[in-house]
Amino acid sequence: MTKPSLPELLHAAVTAVGGVERPGQVTMAEAVAQAIDDGSHLLVQAGTGTGKSLGYLVPALAHGDRVVVATATLALQRQLVERDLPRTVDALHPQLRRRPEFAMLKGRSNYLCLHRLHEGVPQEEEDGLFDPFEAAAPTSKLGQDLLRLRDWSDETETGDRDDLTPGVSDRAWGQVSVSSRECLGASKCAYGAECFAEAARERAKLADVVVTNHALLAIDAIEGAPVLPQHDVLIVDEAHELVSRVTGVATGELTPGQVNRAVRRAAKLVDEKVADQLQTAAEGFERLMELALPGRLEEIPEDLAYALMALRDAARAVISSLGTTRDKSVQDEDAVRKQAKASVETVHDVAERITQGSEYDVVWYERHDRFGASLRVAPLSVSGLLREKLFAERSVVLTSATLKLGGDFNGVGASLGLPPEGTAGTEDEDVPVWKGIDVGSPFDYPKQGILYVARHLATPGREGSRGDMMDELAELVEAAGGRTLGLFSSMRAAQAAAEELRGRLDKPILLQGEDTLGELIKNFANDPETCLFGTLSLWQGVDVPGPNCQLVVMDRIPFPRPDDPLMSARQKAVEEAGGNGFMAVAATHAALLMAQGAGRLVRATGDRGVVAVLDPRLANARYGSYLRASLPDFWYTTDRNQVRRSLAAIDAAAKAADA
Repeated sequence: MTKPSLPELLHAAVTAVGGVERPGQVTMAEAVAQAIDDGSHLLVQAGTGTGKSLGYLVPALAHGDRVVVATATLALQRQLVERDLPRTVDALHPQLRRRPEFAMLKGRSNYLCLHRLHEGVPQEEEDGLFDPFEAAAPTSKLGQDLLRLRDWSDETETGDRDDLTPGVSDRAWGQVSVSSRECLGASKCAYGAECFAEAARERAKLADVVVTNHALLAIDAIEGAPVLPQHDVLIVDEAHELVSRVTGVATGELTPGQVNRAVRRAAKLVDEKVADQLQTAAEGFERLMELALPGRLEEIPEDLAYALMALRDAARAVISSLGTTRDKSVQDEDAVRKQAKASVETVHDVAERITQGSEYDVVWYERHDRFGASLRVAPLSVSGLLREKLFAERSVVLTSATLKLGGDFNGVGASLGLPPEGTAGTEDEDVPVWKGIDVGSPFDYPKQGILYVARHLATPGREGSRGDMMDELAELVEAAGGRTLGLFSSMRAAQAAAEELRGRLDKPILLQGEDTLGELIKNFANDPETCLFGTLSLWQGVDVPGPNCQLVVMDRIPFPRPDDPLMSARQKAVEEAGGNGFMAVAATHAALLMAQGAGRLVRATGDRGVVAVLDPRLANARYGSYLRASLPDFWYTTDRNQVRRSLAAIDAAAKAADA
């Protein structure tokens, strides 16, 4: 039997999922297959509607050896495991003459812990929790959620939180799940043989394709303890999110509440003298945090350094004591001890990391109105980490609709630890060899969309109202007949715009935060006159094809705040190395967000509309051309009257189609 060609396999898979084969999809599949064969690295920009999932799944399944696919969003993970992979495996089975296995793997805290569920949560004074399983009919929402979780545990096959519908609060889930540090281990746990997390790991070990998330991928790379099964091919979808997710995993945090929780957990398990030492250190840290002002700490103040060293040393003593002291009066001692040790280890590790004062870390204070102050530490850059841990031992394919910024892949490549395209491998054998390709989009952007920049508006300032912007926004929404997704650079700006337009227009204005995001998007998609205003998650998380989203408005270029400690530190580091910090950090950040935001407009071949940017800098500033080159190739104009006529015509056509 002749080995089937890649185009034949792709055609079979596309037919099986009911899709339409695209030229870009074929190009992508061939490039992915080549990278896998060569053991090289590939960046693929595949526009919305290309069908990129099958563009990498088909060559991955044809490869034969294990492939790990990492995504950023739950929606795509579920699509892959519940829709694309089952249909594709069925379609390719006759031609491959084998049936590849696939599995999903997440971090341990995403799975129900049977030990925690049946033996109970180690009690802490601050929670004041009753045992909901002892009550005939618990009246609290927490108690009701826990009873529902107990019932669910008898019927679920996966124990995966995302399979529980409807979901429960983070607090309720926290009562029935454990982190990897808190886990007793399958060999020591009475429920080890039934453990959902261990079962998921075993399935992953047997699978040809393992679907996971960016966070677990980062943990696997950073912590040095393998979580994912051995693999020689890694595919990263939604790759524009990878640096942010890896940074999040590599970020440490200390709060007074967290430290006090560690003290309470350890107090009953260690010698009184050791417990008092940690208590005293915690009190000193808390006093300092009461006076903490938000901002970066370029040098650690002497009083903070002393407090952190006291915490570190006291935590180390507790950890040592927990390893030797056995208090038989504690019920379910091992679980209590493990949780206490995990809490104290976290305090120790973050305190030690900050006191060591690495030049590659950024330390800062944050203050939240509700939760108070926190001390945070994050890597100045994750590029070296990614280059060493991600690209060194496997072939990596990274794909997204937005990887090519300002006309090339070098900006995203640099953030991933890759040298400028075409320079790799010329002198240093350890430098990753990679290339980038743009397989295009099935959409005709110049005919389907308009990019309008309100050049006549005043340049937005740091704070304060923008009366001219509000006038412009109201006129655009009116011309569009509603149908508007408003993307704002801050929640305060979104709230101000919603309040203003609710008073001006007879159109429903939905505001992020006033309902769940899912409900807001559903209501927006169902009513053509409705507008939806919000901030960051809307820039990337809205998929509303059809006539009900015909105007996407960005209030301003979404540069990071000048006082953002991590971004400003990264910008300064680039400048000190002789580079352009603004373009490498701030402009790249803005370009990525704007590309994602503009991508909300055209989601299907019949979509028409306008992306309106109410910030004249996109037209007037020197960096404006770089940002515009990062957006889809819409027809570009600064003519406000032309845009109003176009919006009115699009609205009239949509109403006529509905009539």
